[in-house]
Amino acid sequence: MKKLILLLSAMFLLVACGTTENGNAPANNGNAGGNETAAVEGGELDKEKTYIIGLDDTFAPMGFRDENGELVGFDVELAEDAAERMGIQIEFQPIDWSMKETELNAGNIDFIWNGYSITPEREEKVAFSTPYLENRQIIVTMADSEVNTKADLEGKVISIQAESSALDAVNKEPDFVNALGEAPVEYATNNEAFKDVEIGRADAIVVDEVLARYYMKQNGEEKYKVLEENFGDEEFGVGVRKDDTALLEALNDAFAAQKDDGKYDEIYSKWFADNE
Repeated sequence: MKKLILLLSAMFLLVACGTTENGNAPANNGNAGGNETAAVEGGELDKEKTYIIGLDDTFAPMGFRDENGELVGFDVELAEDAAERMGIQIEFQPIDWSMKETELNAGNIDFIWNGYSITPEREEKVAFSTPYLENRQIIVTMADSEVNTKADLEGKVISIQAESSALDAVNKEPDFVNALGEAPVEYATNNEAFKDVEIGRADAIVVDEVLARYYMKQNGEEKYKVLEENFGDEEFGVGVRKDDTALLEALNDAFAAQKDDGKYDEIYSKWFADNE
């Protein structure tokens, strides 16, 4: 009798745990049909999940706070439209930009989407979408500065955003860095780096052109000077984890559709037409 009770108990536990014939428990996703699966398996996206977009919310005009504290910008509108096409829910999460890849690979965010330049170093850490916007790393000084070339910055100070593609671009020119008066002064945001130049603590800033043009337009273009020399062209892309292949494919399809039906041009014109 005791053996029978033990046998029945074991059978009950197997059924209660939902074990299948191959020893694997079926997915418990709240759907009777089981179609809303996890992000990658079977090429499906999780339509019940809220995907988190990590961004620097001071990076105008890509993603920043307006006068009412609302999150706006080119990347914000592009992401919202892409998410609708992908059929997923999204939420924007401001992050420490210097920790962006760590946040992504730890699973705290699902996208790095905020003027994120594609570089070989970053390609080792994340999977990039197709490029969606061209950019350059430029040098900006105050209009009355005697700095007109890279050579004029010898013995002087530049400010820059920490862990940015601007910093990567500068560090690829060691002769330039060695000629400076000190190592580039790094700040958490480009806004802080700009302020350093404006108060005379730094002689120039190296910065994304898309941000610099917008910033100068908002703060009086006549106060600033952009040097003809720069640190080269680059492209923006969206970063996802390398194993999120279905998510990346869906995003690239959304980008292609935005270009085909004119939505991309509509959003681009809103944020960049007046800054060209």
